Amino acid sequence: MASFVDRVTLHLRSGHGGNGCVSVRREKFKPLAGPDGGNGGNGGDIVLVADPQVTTLLNYHRAPHRSSGNGGPGMGDHRSGYQGEELVLPVPVGTVVTSADGEQLADLVDAGMRVVVAEGGRGGLGNAALATTKRKAPGFALLGTTGFEGDVLLELKTVADVALVGYPSAGKSSLIAALSAAKPKIADYPFTTLHPNLGVVEAGEVRYTIADVPGLIEGASEGKGLGLEFLRHVERCSALLHVLDCATLEPGRDPISDLDVILGELAAYPVPEGQTPLLERPQLVALNKVDVPDGKELADFVRPELEQRGYRVFEVSAVSHEGLRQLSYALAELVEADRKDKAAAPPPQRIVIRPRAVDAVDFTVTLHGGTEPEYHVTGAKPERWVQQTDFANDEAVGFLADRLAKLGVEEELFAQGAVPGSTVVIGDMVFDWEPTLTSAAELITSPRGTDARLDDNQRATRAERRERYHERMDAKAAARAELDAEREAGLWSDDEGFGTGEEDEG
Repeated sequence: MASFVDRVTLHLRSGHGGNGCVSVRREKFKPLAGPDGGNGGNGGDIVLVADPQVTTLLNYHRAPHRSSGNGGPGMGDHRSGYQGEELVLPVPVGTVVTSADGEQLADLVDAGMRVVVAEGGRGGLGNAALATTKRKAPGFALLGTTGFEGDVLLELKTVADVALVGYPSAGKSSLIAALSAAKPKIADYPFTTLHPNLGVVEAGEVRYTIADVPGLIEGASEGKGLGLEFLRHVERCSALLHVLDCATLEPGRDPISDLDVILGELAAYPVPEGQTPLLERPQLVALNKVDVPDGKELADFVRPELEQRGYRVFEVSAVSHEGLRQLSYALAELVEADRKDKAAAPPPQRIVIRPRAVDAVDFTVTLHGGTEPEYHVTGAKPERWVQQTDFANDEAVGFLADRLAKLGVEEELFAQGAVPGSTVVIGDMVFDWEPTLTSAAELITSPRGTDARLDDNQRATRAERRERYHERMDAKAAARAELDAEREAGLWSDDEGFGTGEEDEG
């Protein structure tokens, strides 16, 4: 069973916002005391936090689906809905967060760093918040918007000062166990180390961390072995320690050829932009397993050639601890020098937050041609407004039309050549466009966005009611006169029935 995972895809669903409430306050002697519908609560966010106590992404590998709480709906008496519960996910320090399309969202290199990867939905406003001097009794409320739903990629890159690199079974795990208090799994077969091991080393007054990276083989940068999956853990290291096996039993291998293969793989691995290439970082060479007689002899043989290449070479043994003290102090010097260089480096560029431009465009209108052209309106505001609209409420639809017109969507549609009845797409909503009525003559025919409940009742005057009464009386008198004329003509009688004028037989 896997015990270490450094790459996982999270399937996230943040909380949805609660709907606003439509309510009217009722008091004694005031059955309609004004709107008092509360706002809906916001959905909960999903937050990643860099936690030094977490060392693997195994928990998210086993349970990748995570969701936060939904916001509650608003209620009457100005009661807002409850806020959705925030979900906090601890991740190891050094985790890189990437979106599904490859965009880097955050690099959690320091303990305690937080990033919101899935923002919760926004709660809808109640009718009390929508009331204005011109709309004193709104009969609608805004719906809550949906939260984020999608995938993010978590990739762990170990944060250590020194990385131990070398072939499998070169003795890296034994070396880190001898230098520090780490207790990695050690065995005499390749790929014993299946995940990076971290250890803390104290050399004098300098304390630094070392990482035991799984063994590299030829072609690791192209996906062979386990190297490609773990070369990312070398990116953040300040120095490299090449651990060369001087007692290998494999034919065709020697410390020089092993070093050449490892250098080729490190050179082929691309580091992120702005970082120093791996081969340009400080490097030391440790000739391991000199406690073996043949190993000591081979180390003495290859050491001059390595020193001729410019490497500082140490003959060490993880079993007898020979040369470990000198190696730890040499690594401490490299780490201390790198820390001084970083401290003397100019501070990172400040992030300048500029106010939003006054003439910034909040939307775009795109014409999609075809037999039936469609006008697609994209933008955060229009798409959010469509989500907040209850299309079963005519007043809410009118409010949406007013908001879109105020934003300038209708003017842009006119500029793009749209005509009444054209198909307009905003988010998931497709509808036939009807321009907002603006001229005085058109406003007579009940413009969109008005509330029919607020229309004035036109009561008839007394003269109009008298005239309608006389018209009804005259109509009744004319009907009676017509019936009397038919009876005198013998078309019907009161005793014999209607229409025949004949007596009943029998």
